[in-house]
Amino acid sequence: MNPSTALKSALVMFLLVAVLAVLLAVALPKSFFEDWGWLSGPAALLLCAFGTARVLGLPVARTLFGVVIAGVPGLLGVVTGVHWLGTLLAVVAFAVWCGFGPEPRRL
Repeated sequence: MNPSTALKSALVMFLLVAVLAVLLAVALPKSFFEDWGWLSGPAALLLCAFGTARVLGLPVARTLFGVVIAGVPGLLGVVTGVHWLGTLLAVVAFAVWCGFGPEPRRL
C-alpha cells in the first residue's frame, strides 16, 4: 500500500465531497434529498471520485470501481441513520482502495 496515495486520495475526495455537499445544500431544498437522496448521493460520490482521479492522475475506471466498492461500508452509516458517518466510511474505504492502486501521475 502507498500511504501517500491513500492520504492524497482521502484529502482530495473529502474536499470535493464537502464542496459539492455545500453547493447542493444551498441550491436545493431539503425535500429534494429526502426524495432523491438515494440517487443523488451515489451520483455525487461518483462525480467526486472522477474528480479525484483526474486531479491525482489515477486510472479513472479503477477509481470509479473503487468508489462503488467504498459505498458498501458507507451504507452502514446511512442505514443506521448517521449519514455523515456513512460518508466518512466511504471516503476512508475509497482512500484505502486508491492506496493499493498504481502510483498517481500528478501531485
